[in-house]
Amino acid sequence: MKKENRTHILLRYLWVIAGIMLIVAGVVYKAFDNTILHAKEWNQKALEELSRVQVIKPERGNILASNGSILATNLTFYNVRIDFRSERFLESQYLLAIDSLADSMARYFPIRDAAGWKKRLKKPLDKPKNKRPRAFKLIGNISYAQYEHLRTFPFLKIKNPNKNGLTREAVMRRVNPYGAMARRSIGGVGIDSVNGETHGISGLERALDTLLYGIPGIAKKIPLTKDIVNWTDVPPTPGYNITTTIDINIQDIVENELNNVLTYCDAEWGVAVLMEVSTGNIRAISNLEKSPSGRNGEYIEGMNRAVLGFEPGSVVKTLSMLIALEDGIVTDVNRVISTGRSFPYAGGRPITDSHSCPSMTVKEVIERSSNIGMAKIITSRYGDHPGQFYSRVKKLGFLDPMNTGIAGERPPRFDSVPDNRGGRIALSRMSYGYTTEIPPLYTLSIYNAIANDGKYVRPRLVSRLTSETTDTVLPVSYIGSGTACSPKNASLLRMMLTNVVWGEHGTGKLLRNDKVRIAGKTGTCYIIENRGYNTSKKRLAFCGFFPADNPKYSCIVLTCHPRQNAFGAASTSGTVLKNIALKMYSRGMLDNNPELRPDPEQPQQPPVMFASTHQRVDYLRQGFNIGHVKHFAPAKASRTVPSLKGCSLRDAINHMESLGIDVTFSGSGYVTSQSIPPGTTPAAGARIHLTLNN
Repeated sequence: MKKENRTHILLRYLWVIAGIMLIVAGVVYKAFDNTILHAKEWNQKALEELSRVQVIKPERGNILASNGSILATNLTFYNVRIDFRSERFLESQYLLAIDSLADSMARYFPIRDAAGWKKRLKKPLDKPKNKRPRAFKLIGNISYAQYEHLRTFPFLKIKNPNKNGLTREAVMRRVNPYGAMARRSIGGVGIDSVNGETHGISGLERALDTLLYGIPGIAKKIPLTKDIVNWTDVPPTPGYNITTTIDINIQDIVENELNNVLTYCDAEWGVAVLMEVSTGNIRAISNLEKSPSGRNGEYIEGMNRAVLGFEPGSVVKTLSMLIALEDGIVTDVNRVISTGRSFPYAGGRPITDSHSCPSMTVKEVIERSSNIGMAKIITSRYGDHPGQFYSRVKKLGFLDPMNTGIAGERPPRFDSVPDNRGGRIALSRMSYGYTTEIPPLYTLSIYNAIANDGKYVRPRLVSRLTSETTDTVLPVSYIGSGTACSPKNASLLRMMLTNVVWGEHGTGKLLRNDKVRIAGKTGTCYIIENRGYNTSKKRLAFCGFFPADNPKYSCIVLTCHPRQNAFGAASTSGTVLKNIALKMYSRGMLDNNPELRPDPEQPQQPPVMFASTHQRVDYLRQGFNIGHVKHFAPAKASRTVPSLKGCSLRDAINHMESLGIDVTFSGSGYVTSQSIPPGTTPAAGARIHLTLNN
């Protein structure tokens, strides 16, 4: 029996030894095959792997305001996931904490209520353990501060990731800290579906993409003891940080004033550009249009119409008058022109004025906005050769690309007309703003030159480029020869534009005020639809500068198709400019020192402001010997809280503070919920809490 067992044991050993020998033989053969027989192929594969390079994406540069505030930057956000098949996942504790976890998620991430969060959190547990998700997305696009707060929630505060399955995935995003402010001009970015690179798709992001993007780096493979790893061979070069000319404070004023007037007159869209006279720095640019949702007549940042062409209307008469003065067509601005009721030039449809006048002086042509007067001046020189007017405008530099840095910028469409009857008719219309398409920014550049003593400075949105190794300040540049007109003619034009507001027959008299003297020109143009003019729709413009005596800022405003509370360019676009000027004056932005001054009629005693009934006014006057009491009746208007969902924090605070409501908030991004329901009439000193999320 013992002998028999020994035989079986030896036989087993032999099988084991035979198996080992086979394995050894296989290893030896494979080693021989790899190192001798097929060594060339394996060496080639190794060479290919080691020579493979990986592109390292550079960090995109920031876009900054003139004071260094960040308008666009890269921030890291996180997608938070749970591995439900984690080795030591505490399922029982997860189930016990699910109610309180759902409550916490609903409070700080109110994209769904507590019941909705509980349903979502329980869903992965409905599957068998071996089929549960390994990367269940709990929430995405949250900041690091939000992630750290998330780690304090029930169950998620467990420190061992094997027990709660919590993981995070970093995602780089381009963000605009100031929300919709000048968003179209700043632009946006998109990810290339082919190589995954982030590039600009609109605005400055697109126009200056090559500078912002930087230079990619290169990583190569190198062999280490246990692995082949990436080794940075050429480090990436970050993109330039681009400092814009945008002034955050002025931008805020321009956007709010444009929005207020558009809302008041129920216009389709509006655009406003404000520029510094001496440098051409664009301090503010706003493009607002009605929200597609049509919610409460809300206006949102829209298409960048500041660089798109439109028929300018009467604001172009200033350009025509500038050429007339420079070319010697007009030598005496007090010369009288016979205008009459109509001017049937070259057999075309008679030219008329909205306010006809038998005659007027040359300087009154701008003040009264006379189509007839302007057409007669220009055709007196260029009528025989109308094509030369185009050449004259081109020589000025007015048709050259501005190269402001704004993507989508288009030069004016200013046709060279033939020397025939049709060309003469076109010339007469061209002189007062029809049959051309001029972007608002180009029109503004001419008015800015007039305000700048004729120096034709180029509008610009970029003033500085900085990187780790360079700091480049871009100098002020000029259009064409650098001079649009002589200082003498610039002074005459400033006088004419000042009279538009302050003259006896001015079309902009509505803009008079006792704080800031405004000069400029109104313009009205019918909108082209279905190959013809729709006389029921107007585009209203005002372009000018302030203060008129010592111009510091020039500004153009366009308002498209106001439906109510509007009577002309002065009451819409002009009012925007006036309100901007007054707001800047009140904040001391015009090199002024705003202060309260006593009423000239009552120099000995300041007025007393008092909100009460009329009966108590008499009591105050007699009891306290007050001679001048101004009475304001208590407001009776309804004060209800609007829906703020989807608003940026800045807009929401503006809404609430106008109702006298204090605001607290949590989170970042856009409003997703509010503590006081819409339609509620708040008590005095009420406080509302806003929850924001991206």
